[in-house]
Amino acid sequence: MAKGNNQKYKLYYLAKIMMEETDEDHFITMPEILKKLEGYEVSAERKSIYQDLKDLERFGLEIEGLKEGRNFIYHVISQSFEVAELKLLVDAIQSSKFITERKSNELIKKLETLVSRHEAKQLHRQIFIADRIKTMNESIYYNVDEIYNAMAKNQKITFQYYQWNLKKEMELKHGGAYYEISPLGLSWDDENYYLVGHDSKEDKIKHFRVDKMIHIKILEEKRVGKEQFEELNMATYAKKSFGMFGGEEKTVKLHVKNYLAGVMIDRFGKDIFMIPADSEHFTVNVDVQVSRQFIGWIFSLGDGVKIISPEDVVEEAKKEIGRLIKQYEL
Repeated sequence: MAKGNNQKYKLYYLAKIMMEETDEDHFITMPEILKKLEGYEVSAERKSIYQDLKDLERFGLEIEGLKEGRNFIYHVISQSFEVAELKLLVDAIQSSKFITERKSNELIKKLETLVSRHEAKQLHRQIFIADRIKTMNESIYYNVDEIYNAMAKNQKITFQYYQWNLKKEMELKHGGAYYEISPLGLSWDDENYYLVGHDSKEDKIKHFRVDKMIHIKILEEKRVGKEQFEELNMATYAKKSFGMFGGEEKTVKLHVKNYLAGVMIDRFGKDIFMIPADSEHFTVNVDVQVSRQFIGWIFSLGDGVKIISPEDVVEEAKKEIGRLIKQYEL
């Protein structure tokens, strides 16, 4: 048999065929394998393919041959990812505001290459989520990479930060001045990516939407705030902060109706102590960053939750109630 133009790629193309065309429910026959190899300008004999399939198994591609009548059919019986796992990744990509629509589709296409073309259709059907709001900043992926590089080097970063104005235009904050931040970590909260870092000028921890950061550069200057680096637990920080809006951290005591126990656990974790107050209520102490967003969250739970202490937080809630009444007066 005459050799094809791509003989040296024979094993690669055979692996590609097996991974794209077969899975637990879809099989391929030997004549079909040979025909598809011809399509890649690779010629082969049956005997050599049997050995090639064994070689692929040594490389970790699990292939099974089953007898069907007088012939054998072949398929890959395990992939790096199960379809159910990839569906979860697709859903995560689609629900992430910080990933642009174009990049979402690119990532999903790459995920589709990890399974057969038959299983890839199941991922493709999940692509369309109506009216999903996505970021318009394509550079976020490079921003994230640069931030991680800075943390690995233990160095500060500088960047500009923008907001949208009424004309739907990017408008730099602080007149375009550069922020100088010691990056502590990245947090994914409320479908957005945030940088959490130490601001040397104000000597405090701040957070920034990564998709609103531009012109990031790594500085030669080493990060400061070593104590904060060691003490900061990113998961705890995100739990205390509502919508990643900062505020003074305090322990707040809440009086809660029993049916909201699940809400408290979902928000603050299973380690909280829920102490029975009466047959219908319990009290719980939670560490939070007190902000208007936190108080708004309390209000959203209606008469099911009431702030008991400290007194200054109770007063802050009352002021917010007064502000809302005044705002909506006729």
